[in-house]
Amino acid sequence: MKKQKFIQSLAVTLVLAAGIAFGVGMMMTAPEAEAETVVVYKSPTCGCCKAWVTHMRENGFRVEVHEQYNVTPVKNELGVPGRLRSCHTAKVGGYVIEGHVPADQVKRLLEEKPDVTGLAVPGMPMGSPGMEGPRKDPYEVIAFRRDGGTRVYARR
Repeated sequence: MKKQKFIQSLAVTLVLAAGIAFGVGMMMTAPEAEAETVVVYKSPTCGCCKAWVTHMRENGFRVEVHEQYNVTPVKNELGVPGRLRSCHTAKVGGYVIEGHVPADQVKRLLEEKPDVTGLAVPGMPMGSPGMEGPRKDPYEVIAFRRDGGTRVYARR
């Protein structure tokens, strides 16, 4: 009888210990990071913009697309300098993304949080995300500020 009570007591203790360990483990496990949402403004007829959206989704971003034929008012409102403009404009994490900026550079921007308005890949360089083709031209990812200041953020 004593042996049976000991075994029952031990079993209850082990179940309680396992439950506590599980609960502590659950509390110590960091919640999964929620993917950033990229809000894109683009023409409904632009194939390279659609390809860039696919690139961003394939790299873990949620993407919300707003199709409009004239994106210039959005670029003006968000402070994209004229010399840095491309075919589409996006917003993510409080930053502006202009053109075919690679997803890894957007992730870097969101991690580093520099004091800039956003990033741009001016024009539509061959080989940039969404502009894949028969060749890959070198290009720069430019960080810009609302006051017009710029600097090279990355080279590809």
